[in-house]
Amino acid sequence: MKTAYFDCFAGAAGDMILGALVDAGLAPDVLRSELAKLGLTHFALDLQPVQSRGIAGTRVLVRVDQDHHRQHPRRLADIERIITGGALEAEIQRRSLAVFRRLAEAEAGVHGTSLDEVHFHEVGAVDTIIDVVGAVIGLKALGIKRVCCSPLPLGSGTVRCAHGLLPVPAPATVRLLQGVPVYSQGIAGELVTPTGAAILTECAAQFGPLPPMVLETVGYGAGSRELEIPNLLRVLIGECEAAAADAIIEQVAVIETEIDDMNPQIFGHLMDELLARGVLDVFFTPAQMKKNRPGTLLTVLCRPHQIGEISDFILRETSTIGLRWRLDQRLTAARRIERVPTRFGPLAVKVARAGGRIINIQPEYEDCRRAALAARVPLKEVLAAVGEKAGKENIEYRMSNIECRSGEEGTGKENIEYRMSNIECRSEEEGTE
Repeated sequence: MKTAYFDCFAGAAGDMILGALVDAGLAPDVLRSELAKLGLTHFALDLQPVQSRGIAGTRVLVRVDQDHHRQHPRRLADIERIITGGALEAEIQRRSLAVFRRLAEAEAGVHGTSLDEVHFHEVGAVDTIIDVVGAVIGLKALGIKRVCCSPLPLGSGTVRCAHGLLPVPAPATVRLLQGVPVYSQGIAGELVTPTGAAILTECAAQFGPLPPMVLETVGYGAGSRELEIPNLLRVLIGECEAAAADAIIEQVAVIETEIDDMNPQIFGHLMDELLARGVLDVFFTPAQMKKNRPGTLLTVLCRPHQIGEISDFILRETSTIGLRWRLDQRLTAARRIERVPTRFGPLAVKVARAGGRIINIQPEYEDCRRAALAARVPLKEVLAAVGEKAGKENIEYRMSNIECRSGEEGTGKENIEYRMSNIECRSEEEGTE
């Protein structure tokens, strides 16, 4: 799995992220041709080789005609129209929009307003749109499948923006970095911008030390100010070790609280609502608490950026008056859904892989339950039927045969990818070989 690790020893900004990707091998012609699909005019992309404290890197400058420079602050809807109105690929549109939506949510939270009412000032300018969309283009063009990031250094002092003089880090940056490991190295000035924070928190699967990889290339993106250290963002790109290539390593937040004075009927409602909010897992553990009272330990796993939202929800919905949270590393086996033909129709099984081999095959409960109800048979009968067809040898045979179909189907890359993506929606007659 090709991985990009952003080493943010001097902070991160949108132009630094894009500059690092260009320095690491993103072809300027590819970047310019993809950005042209936005349909924006009156700007020029200038890529400059520079040195910062003796280290060579690339600086990205977006030169905008003065007549068109930040004419009016944009709303989220304006930026969405720009991104979706061009000819960008759907995946690039989706990830770029996710970055700006994350920015909008942070600004709305800071100013106590709604997403529709947020005015983008600095981050609505053409140069920021180019930085965000360009970074997404770069990750895709370089074949990056996973993004990781170092802890982020926060500067100090003040920064001048459209709202006047604000403390560093800016309020929107602080909100974006909730749940992310940060530190101070005593450097005055803004080191992490809202745009840089939004790109990294949207794209990075984990924040922490460099993961094991076979290093292939490195790039340096330059900032615009002189610092007492090299004002560069470094990206290291390489392949994960083979043992981890089909596993997912990511950073998660663990939120916990013990409860001993709440109506137990509320726990079921609480679990449903937490899962509906997109947390990764919820579970309850019996606990013997102070004064020898039986209680329940509530544990929630979520993404780091959800800590604030989920903590607030737990405090509102339960009787607890306090909770704790921590950041953990999580490794999960890569998994995919296969459909196996049975006498009840094609049913789904989850196939998990780690270390280059299948480690588990499990029928999908809801799929089997629906089939049992439709056929008016015991659920265990459906599970047994799936088990007959979903043995390890059969699954491996079907997965290996994706690449050795008959000559009529062809074995080109497009055909292979098409068959793999459609393996979940084959008809019962066609099977899933």
